[in-house]
Amino acid sequence: MSEIYQDFHLQLLAGEWREGSGEESRPVLNPYSGETLLSIRSCSMADVDLSYRAAAKAQLAWAETSPAERSALLHRVVAIFDQRKEEIIDWLIRESGSTRLKATIEWGSARGITLEAASMPSRMHGATMSSDVPGKDNYVFRKPLGVVGVISPWNFPLHLSQRSVAPALALGNAVVIKPASDTPITGGLLLGRIFEEAGLPAGLLSVVVGPGSTIGDGFVAHAVPSLISFTGSTPVGKSIGKIASSGPYLKRVALELGGNSPFVVLDDADVEQAVKAAVFGKFLHQGQICMAINRIIVDQTIYDRFVESFVSQVKTLPVGDPALMETAIGPIINKAQLESLQKKISQAKAQAASVLLEGEIQGQLLSPYIFGDVSADMQISSDEIFGPLVGIHKARDEQHALELANATEYGLSSAVFSGDLARGQRFASKIKAGMVHVNDMPVNDEAHMPFGGEKNSGLGRFNGDWAIEEFSTVQWMSVQRIPRHYPF
Repeated sequence: MSEIYQDFHLQLLAGEWREGSGEESRPVLNPYSGETLLSIRSCSMADVDLSYRAAAKAQLAWAETSPAERSALLHRVVAIFDQRKEEIIDWLIRESGSTRLKATIEWGSARGITLEAASMPSRMHGATMSSDVPGKDNYVFRKPLGVVGVISPWNFPLHLSQRSVAPALALGNAVVIKPASDTPITGGLLLGRIFEEAGLPAGLLSVVVGPGSTIGDGFVAHAVPSLISFTGSTPVGKSIGKIASSGPYLKRVALELGGNSPFVVLDDADVEQAVKAAVFGKFLHQGQICMAINRIIVDQTIYDRFVESFVSQVKTLPVGDPALMETAIGPIINKAQLESLQKKISQAKAQAASVLLEGEIQGQLLSPYIFGDVSADMQISSDEIFGPLVGIHKARDEQHALELANATEYGLSSAVFSGDLARGQRFASKIKAGMVHVNDMPVNDEAHMPFGGEKNSGLGRFNGDWAIEEFSTVQWMSVQRIPRHYPF
């Protein structure tokens, strides 16, 4: 492994790798072993300001480069993803606690959105339009926003940073990333090295590492960024939206927030196939995914068959070292998250949910918990879980299943299983969510398809043409070819 891909105690600030100027240093831990990977000195608001201002300056020239030049840069990034695949996967395992399977999936997703972004410079379409004014030509030009601020989470740090960074740069913007404190390497610093190796001009990408309590509000409120792209919890997303709309500098937000994904199994479903999808869609990355199954809703006529098979298969999932390909469930990201999950387990028991499978805790490892006799008013149903716990609801019929599926403030991803595809599609169309999948799990993300939610799951869409709209703006220009007559 080359030296520049090992030493990440420095941050990429305004085109230079240097220490942050904050007062504290924070260790970056391996959540499985507890090993300290390195220590990073936090940024201050002075570092944020420096990075934003350098980005604004560098963006002016970058916006004037040809689509071919920006596309070529993204293709070089894809080539580096391929060359350094194992290094990238290794960092995801060590820093975020990803199992090797999940890390490989995340590498592929980040690579995929980069490849998709490489086609975006030539897809910034404008328009010519007629006018009611004699002798006037109307033009609509699509332009970059300027500078984009990206705040990314710890669960899919590489991909959920890159899905904003790659399109934003491809469309002529500059970017400043604030990665999660648990995953500063895979959430930002690693991308800084990759883009630098690919030849991105200095100043166009900065990575500022620091706690939200110190630099979070200032990162959003700063005068320079035109858009804040945030992926994380709904309460924090609402706060970001408030700052962006009420501060002295009004700006756009793209918010991908919490989820409470329903997984519905209708009475005519292939039970065994539904069980397989439910096991993977719930327990991939220990359930620490915004799209992960949060509630399983099963028609009462097949409830017992589903539960028996589901519990039986979950019991076989290997829990342990995430570096091993056979491991299905690795560590919880940190102690605070583990404590939160322990409280959810206690709450489910206190609210009379039956324990169908009881897990155990070993260090940061939490093996699966499955609860039955779950109702919509229980916290395990209303709250986002973000861990290897799940409750199973019994639905009286199809209408009751739909009511249960929609009984949430969230609307990110969802899924329904039915033996009749037309019936499944009709049911899916009635689920109030930004994404719904028939005869599949809710954990789906394709680089060319719109990703985002409804209700308290966010605003805006990522990926494909929708990313082009999010990370660019339009300007109407009219040209009066002949003198216009004015009434006075």
